[in-house]
Amino acid sequence: MKSLWLDTAPAIPADSFEPGAEYDTVITGAGLTGLATGVLLARAGQRVAILEARSTGAVTTGNTTAKVSLLQGRQLSRITAHHGAGTARAYVEAQREGQAWLLRFCEEHNMAYERRDAYTYAATGQGVADLRTELQAATDAGLGGEYVEAAPELPFPVAGALRLADQAQVHPMELLAGLAAELRERGGVLIERIRATNVSVTRDASGSRRAEGGQAGRRLTVHSAAGQVTAEHVVLATGTPILNRGGHFSVLKPQRSYAAAFNVPGGIPSGMYLSIDAPTRSLRTAAHAGRQVLVVGGNGHSVGRQQHTKGNLEDLVRWTKDQFPGAELTHSWSAQDYEPAAAVPYVGRLSFAEDRILVATGFNKWGLTNAAAAALALSSTLLGGAKPWAAKLYKAGIAPQDALSTVQTNAEVGLELVAGWLGGLTRTSQTSPPEGQGTVVRGNARPVGVSTVDGTTRRVSAICTHLGGVLNWNDAECSWDCPLHGSRFAPDGTVLEGPATRDLEVK
Repeated sequence: MKSLWLDTAPAIPADSFEPGAEYDTVITGAGLTGLATGVLLARAGQRVAILEARSTGAVTTGNTTAKVSLLQGRQLSRITAHHGAGTARAYVEAQREGQAWLLRFCEEHNMAYERRDAYTYAATGQGVADLRTELQAATDAGLGGEYVEAAPELPFPVAGALRLADQAQVHPMELLAGLAAELRERGGVLIERIRATNVSVTRDASGSRRAEGGQAGRRLTVHSAAGQVTAEHVVLATGTPILNRGGHFSVLKPQRSYAAAFNVPGGIPSGMYLSIDAPTRSLRTAAHAGRQVLVVGGNGHSVGRQQHTKGNLEDLVRWTKDQFPGAELTHSWSAQDYEPAAAVPYVGRLSFAEDRILVATGFNKWGLTNAAAAALALSSTLLGGAKPWAAKLYKAGIAPQDALSTVQTNAEVGLELVAGWLGGLTRTSQTSPPEGQGTVVRGNARPVGVSTVDGTTRRVSAICTHLGGVLNWNDAECSWDCPLHGSRFAPDGTVLEGPATRDLEVK
């Protein structure tokens, strides 16, 4: 599975890793958050290094639907219910500033983007009620928008919709290429195939007082299998933080969703559409091979907790062909996002004790505007500035009414842990699975994952290297996925997505 964006990505040069190098800031993760933060810091004269475990944009940014929209489903009504209209207003301000920064960057670098009206539509009476709740929250938060009775562009009837004019859509890999180019022009380095595994505090032999707040002789060391680098500050811009010390894994729910691109005969809707009813359906256009194609997304689920994940993609393709007769599939892919228990992203310092390590996570499927907003807030913090909306938005922790849902989420994690171990220890079949399939069996009283991909059968430990969850096979993407906190591994055991940082043991 390869996204339309990754398949048509421009070349993005990478730099060499230099063990022992010193920087002002090291950023882990070369998605939009990492690259935008890096560019902002480099513009201020900082020495910046971005470490990417795979390739630039390989995880969420390169697999997004790439809508740069302030109309975001039921996001504002959810934030209002958790924290009130004041926090929702701060969220809108963050999204506006993030969107404006991204589009201004595109204009300044002669990068194409398309203005489109955004719609959230309903197909049911309950959906209409949810639309009106969202419209009220949007009005209270200062976003605006309007309720419309129909969406004439769509080939199926709707019961109502919200419309917000003049939003945008982009090619996310072209955006990353532009950011990477400016980063390197300003002296920053972008290093691929280096997975950061830990961050520790070490004493600077020079004894200089370079650390923020007068912390004499202290620097941060970023560890990897290829060596170490040091910095005054570290920004964790991976989808979920690679360090457990902030406890973010316990307040995030990892979600996997699917997308596909189609050649469609005749006209296709020009707007950006999102259903408020389940199952989710997201639509937008994209330029490909000299024509406009239709990009459809949806069918999200918790990572590692669903059997036959390939069925989600098959259902999405079937729905599209039903609604758009003659549609021909050209690309299909999947992406991972993190739903925050507090309904707003977690952006800022890792903890009170580790205030020189900063994080950004929990964008809840709206990563482009949230990534840009996070980059503006993080860079402002590191450069001694302030964003008034950030002080309001990112201090919103888990509200009292969220405590029960957080307990329930972690109880589900506990049940998945127990069920995985019990299931993995009862299956004893040693036969090779069919092509594209995998199964967990017992091997020396431990769960072992056996899979067959491209004619090769492999055996790896089926125990996640993060916190010991028993992995499940993802037949849509031929990967081992953890039902606890969303780590994913290739058939040979290589880490694909964190919070895990270590590969699976080969059996």
